[in-house]
Amino acid sequence: MRPLILGLATAAATLVLDQATKLGLLLLADLPARQPVVLAPFAQLVVVWNRGVSYGLFQQHTELGRWLLVGVAVLAAAALGAWMARAGSRLLVLSLGLIVGGAVGNAVDRVAYGAVFDFVHLHAGGWSWYVFNVADAGIVAGVAGLLVETVWSEARGDAAMRPDG
Repeated sequence: MRPLILGLATAAATLVLDQATKLGLLLLADLPARQPVVLAPFAQLVVVWNRGVSYGLFQQHTELGRWLLVGVAVLAAAALGAWMARAGSRLLVLSLGLIVGGAVGNAVDRVAYGAVFDFVHLHAGGWSWYVFNVADAGIVAGVAGLLVETVWSEARGDAAMRPDG
């Protein structure tokens, strides 16, 4: 499979999985009425409407703020897509695809609901991780992949990480 096709397929799969889980939990499982749903002693499903970005930072409570965040996500996805089109490494295109799919998935939420639907809450003892969704997990996995690719690329001495490389 050509690298660009692999990256686009990864982005599409991330987007579809993200939106399918959200729609399933909202409409089929009626999570808003049933929350919290305990999955394990350390994990539960809850409903959080995030009007900000990662970790709930930069909360936006106006329509202008909402659409600015949508615009930023679309521009970021386009820029990463352009990078993906020129990338030569499979890990790089997979990582970029995860990030693009996650960014678009969360942007779809902002357009449809005015906020991002987060639902996975991990916790143990007094420790609590932020509530997240499949798109967020894709973005985090993609960033981790970029970090690994950076280390490998530097070790190989190649230009796979450069957008023009």
